[in-house]
Amino acid sequence: MVALLLCAAIQACSSGRSPSSSCTICHHALESASASHTDCISCHFNFRGSGSHQPLNPGDSANWEQGCGPCHLYQLNRVKSGLMYTNRGMIRNIQLTWEGDDGKEYASHGVEGFDADGNRIRLRPAAELDNLSGELYRKFCSRCHLGVEIADAYRSNHAGGCAACHFPFNENAAYAGRDATVSGKGPLSATHGIEPLPSSTVCAQCHNRSGRIALSYLGLYDGNNGHVPIRKGQSGPEQLSGNRNAVHIEPDIHAAAGMECIDCHTSRDVMGDGYSYRNMYHQVEISCEDCHGGKSPPTYRVVTFDGDEAVRESRAYKVQVRPGMKTVLTAKGRPYSNVIVVDGKVRVIGKKSGRFYTGKVITGTPEHAIKGHERLECYACHSRTVVQCYGCHTSYDRRENAMDFIKGIETPGAFSETEDYRTLYPFPLAINQRGKVSPVTPGCQTFVSEVDESGKTVRDDEIARFRGKRRLRFAPFYSHNTGSKAVGCRECHSNPRFLGFGQGVIEGAAIEGTMLCDKCPDKPLDGFLKMADGRVAAFAAITRENSRPLNGVEIRRIFRVNLCLTCHDKGRDKDRIYERRLDYGALANPLHRRILDGH
Repeated sequence: MVALLLCAAIQACSSGRSPSSSCTICHHALESASASHTDCISCHFNFRGSGSHQPLNPGDSANWEQGCGPCHLYQLNRVKSGLMYTNRGMIRNIQLTWEGDDGKEYASHGVEGFDADGNRIRLRPAAELDNLSGELYRKFCSRCHLGVEIADAYRSNHAGGCAACHFPFNENAAYAGRDATVSGKGPLSATHGIEPLPSSTVCAQCHNRSGRIALSYLGLYDGNNGHVPIRKGQSGPEQLSGNRNAVHIEPDIHAAAGMECIDCHTSRDVMGDGYSYRNMYHQVEISCEDCHGGKSPPTYRVVTFDGDEAVRESRAYKVQVRPGMKTVLTAKGRPYSNVIVVDGKVRVIGKKSGRFYTGKVITGTPEHAIKGHERLECYACHSRTVVQCYGCHTSYDRRENAMDFIKGIETPGAFSETEDYRTLYPFPLAINQRGKVSPVTPGCQTFVSEVDESGKTVRDDEIARFRGKRRLRFAPFYSHNTGSKAVGCRECHSNPRFLGFGQGVIEGAAIEGTMLCDKCPDKPLDGFLKMADGRVAAFAAITRENSRPLNGVEIRRIFRVNLCLTCHDKGRDKDRIYERRLDYGALANPLHRRILDGH
């Protein structure tokens, strides 16, 4: 079924009317797509043939080469190589977890393009992955793939291709515009008007599973743990796809201020920049430091001519960038099209709203210049919550059929999934891909069961192998639920759960985990570190390149800060000790000896 609204039969052309005006005989109340998209035929019929009554979605990946592509080739080529379409990282990480690396690279439908270094690459189609990880991607994960239309998932419906963002479905995938001839019918976009700047609601139609970053950003939580921060006493529930209910939690500070997802994320983040990246963190080009600074203040450049990319991109915004403005640069050194420097202050302009938001620059502020915190990601301290799903049980039954969304047909083999436990806080920390301390979350912590065609269980909650070992896995993660108030010093330095030990019992120089299961009775689900006789050992993997758990030296250093926090608990702005690296031997000097002896 097409994602955009159907035009009337074009045989009426013989009456002497233009093809587009023939459509309006029946659809006279239909919204114009936009001021520059006024002709029905050029978008819906040119690639189908003049004898057809069934106009197609020109943005669907099956049609976009002849539909949107001829006018929007630059954007199309970026989307085709971007992760929303290729799902390259998702496919690779599933395969690494379940089958291991076979030396090949895969994408949703196969792509030829360029990697980040400009080398030509060929990504094989996921249909060639004839194993369980290929099945999981095609039948489970790819429902949110940009090339697939979904119309049976309440509040998670979306069209295929370009229309997924620019002609969004409503919660029921039914037309709700002015044209009475198709009112309430579907699957159709909510209106025939193009959405040049998608709202956060559109982003949430896909980004509400797995990491649930859109839910966290908007202040929604679909878990069953009641110990969460409640916003203004509201308790929910809000219905989501899959018969889920969400309660209200504190939204991200940017969402609470009225900012949309696209006010931070650039089009290159979302649509790609023409290169094919292996993982999402390579494609995302922004960082907190872009607007708020870090060791150095935000950087910018002056727009010098009308053809500048920032000027061109901002033409659809409420407020446009003009030559002479100072545009802030992203972490990749590229200009934002809505973040400028005015009178020495960083101002973020809402792309849809036109509102101005001031970004507080923290460079040089006492609380952000604490010695020893140089490796902390901003969101290691400023994340309010991090969704953590523990004990995910994935079952695969070959006796049942399920839709393969990539092949477009039902095939034998159906997946179902359950989880044991979910929590938001505290969240574990580890070293991420950038060599910095960041939150991590189970990614993915999967126990696999498999039933063959005869009904025999050939796998029974088997722990998958990763890099040659059977072990659970965690992954660096930004939850999109930030706040101005940071995690307290005592919380981070004295609570083993923040360091990766999970919830446990401390006995002398040992930490014993308590969230255990019969498949790994000596390895807790909610952690990746163990301590015995003061020695720290990792038993689970951090799954991204160059990522790892904190080591024993780092753990001991973190815990030893508690010796100082007993007295020095006022923070950097009130206690100058935070300006220099801690000297733990200072406890033995005369001043500290007198204090410890009660004099």
